[in-house]
Amino acid sequence: MVRGVVFDLFHTLTGRESEWWGMSFTSDLLGIDRREWDRVLHSSRWRLAGQERDPFTIVRRLTDLIDAAIPDETIHRAVDARLRRFRGALETITPENVATVRSLRHRGFRLGLVSNADPTELLAWSTCVLCGAFDAEVFSCEVGWVKPEPEIFTACLDMLKLSAAECVYVGDGGSGELVAAKKLGFHTVFVSGVIAELWPERIQERIAIADHHIERLPDVERLVEQIALAG
Repeated sequence: MVRGVVFDLFHTLTGRESEWWGMSFTSDLLGIDRREWDRVLHSSRWRLAGQERDPFTIVRRLTDLIDAAIPDETIHRAVDARLRRFRGALETITPENVATVRSLRHRGFRLGLVSNADPTELLAWSTCVLCGAFDAEVFSCEVGWVKPEPEIFTACLDMLKLSAAECVYVGDGGSGELVAAKKLGFHTVFVSGVIAELWPERIQERIAIADHHIERLPDVERLVEQIALAG
């Protein structure tokens, strides 16, 4: 029986970036290929585990892995834009997504949040409309575990007092989260709406990984009900 729903945060609960972000991305400001930047961004465990908390040092260290010749002045500009971008992501979550989360909780589902994030990406979390909407909030930079490590998922399950088999995991599939969640026994749902703009070539692979696929987050409510009835 399904009793809980666990969400990823960025690119899952946050909206399409074309709807709220009109500035250059960090990689563009640094003059770095976006795929290279994405690679170092998500493979640097020290960043996600909270081992470095200073915004400038984080971006400087990541940039040095690609091109150490990029000057500090450029890094500072990229840091400022990056901080604004993540604040914007958390301050512009669509009403439909908020309503979906609140409706699921109102219907009695226990809700969890499991997110890979460094400390600078969460500076606006305390003022985000979804802060406090979950029964368990687990951020990698606070617990020291990073998706796809199973401990970050089990930490959330322990807080919810539920098993993975009793939960649906909803995410965009980054950081191998869908594979890891499925191995633990979650029912997995891939949400493709945001990455359809950013990484459309990754969609088919992630559809094949997940148990279910939706394009819009509000569709998860109907899907969770179907999974619950089937179980």
